[in-house]
Amino acid sequence: MTAIDDGLDTRPDPPAAVSTPEPGSQLVDRSIGDLIREVRKLDARQVELILQHQRQHGTRFGDAAIALKLASRDDVLWALSQQFHYPYAAEGGRGDLSNELVTATDPFSDAAEVFRDVRSQLLMGVLAPDQPRRALAILSPDVGDGKTYFAANLAVAFSQLGESTLLIDADMRTPRQHMLFGMQPGTGLSNILAGRAAADVEQDVPGLPGLSLLTVGTLPPNPLELMQRPSFSFLMQDVLTRFDHVVVDTPAGVRGADSRVLAARCGAALVIGRRNRTRMDALQDLVQQIGRSHAKIAGVLLNEH
Repeated sequence: MTAIDDGLDTRPDPPAAVSTPEPGSQLVDRSIGDLIREVRKLDARQVELILQHQRQHGTRFGDAAIALKLASRDDVLWALSQQFHYPYAAEGGRGDLSNELVTATDPFSDAAEVFRDVRSQLLMGVLAPDQPRRALAILSPDVGDGKTYFAANLAVAFSQLGESTLLIDADMRTPRQHMLFGMQPGTGLSNILAGRAAADVEQDVPGLPGLSLLTVGTLPPNPLELMQRPSFSFLMQDVLTRFDHVVVDTPAGVRGADSRVLAARCGAALVIGRRNRTRMDALQDLVQQIGRSHAKIAGVLLNEH
């Protein structure tokens, strides 16, 4: 599978913030021209100039607007994303989303395209419709390999299919998913496993329809013991009936057996290494250990982020 590029160096200025429509709204019936006119607040004279240029050169409305410098390329991409309900957080409307979430903040970049490619390979492999229902655990040998970054962006990519997606932060040692999405840790996984919360405390991610996050919750003193409780298996069975896709972020392999236990409970595992940093023997050892469990290995990726 392909190594990850961390994106483009230069990007056009995105449009001002506009709320993302909920799936099923009537926005899909609106033209690209209407959307660009609304976001750029174009008056009738400017619209007529664009239409004249469009007729003279036989181009699309968006291309004509760009040529006349009445809109940017990102305006057109944003309008397309709105028309087809493709979740996209423009710069003015990103809220507290981290720039690491390239699939949400820069979904037309090279880096985001890699996540879509990985998503496609997974959907033709261990997560194919004819396969048993599985969650996907994201593992890495060491801290700093990019595992959390990868899990978050892959979850966003799945949600952009228009299918319900749950991202579970199961790293009960160094959780970070809530920070990437600008959300409060609140009640989460540890509280469920300890019997102190119901199994439906996941939070919807603002601006990204279809994506929910189950945070770690309270940091427990005994994370491995919590993961090995039957309640974790019951939780996975429950979320797999309520969500189309489930992605699970795990602790780094150096933290102990947590990630291997989680992989076995999820049913599928994707292993992440970092180019010029991860030791090959550590990567091979982790893959071999997963291979001795019931988890299906979806693949091994080298991260350049």
